[in-house]
Amino acid sequence: MFSPEIQKLISEKAGAFLIPASKIAFVQADAPLYHAFLLLSKVKYAKIPVLDSEQKVVGLVSLAMITEKMLTNDDIVIEPLSNLKVKDVMQTNFPAINFVQTTLEKQLHLLIDNPFIPVVNDSGVFQGLLTRREWIKAFNYVAHTINEKYDFTPKDVGK
Repeated sequence: MFSPEIQKLISEKAGAFLIPASKIAFVQADAPLYHAFLLLSKVKYAKIPVLDSEQKVVGLVSLAMITEKMLTNDDIVIEPLSNLKVKDVMQTNFPAINFVQTTLEKQLHLLIDNPFIPVVNDSGVFQGLLTRREWIKAFNYVAHTINEKYDFTPKDVGK
C-alpha cells in the first residue's frame, strides 16, 4: 500500500493517466486483416485495441500477430491480409480495468507486464488506455516533489 503522502501526490496526476478513447487508434474485430495491417503500419504503435460493434474491447492486435499469419516456411504471402479478419488473429486474453474501481496498486501491478491497459466503463465500453508511460511520468513527479511538499525529518532529531 502506498503511503498517504505518495498516494496524494500520485492522485494529483491521476487525471493524466487515462488517454481518452477519442485519441486512440483502434480497429473493429470484423475488419479485414489488411485494414489492421495498414493502420498499425501508419500509426506506428506496437499494439492497438480491437473493438466490437458495441465499442467493447474484445482483443488486442499487433503487427507481429499479423505477420505471423503471412509467414510460411520459405516465403511471405499476402493472402491472409484479404482472407482473414482481425478477430482471427487478435489476442483475447488481456487485462482490462474500470479506472474508477481499480486501486493505484492494482494499476501499477498490471502495468509491470503490460505497456498499456484498456479502460472500460461499468458497461464494458472502451474509455481509453492507461499507459505505463503516464505512470512513470507520475512517479517522476512524486520523486521530484515529495521532499518539497512533506517534511520527513525525524521529529526527535537532536534530543
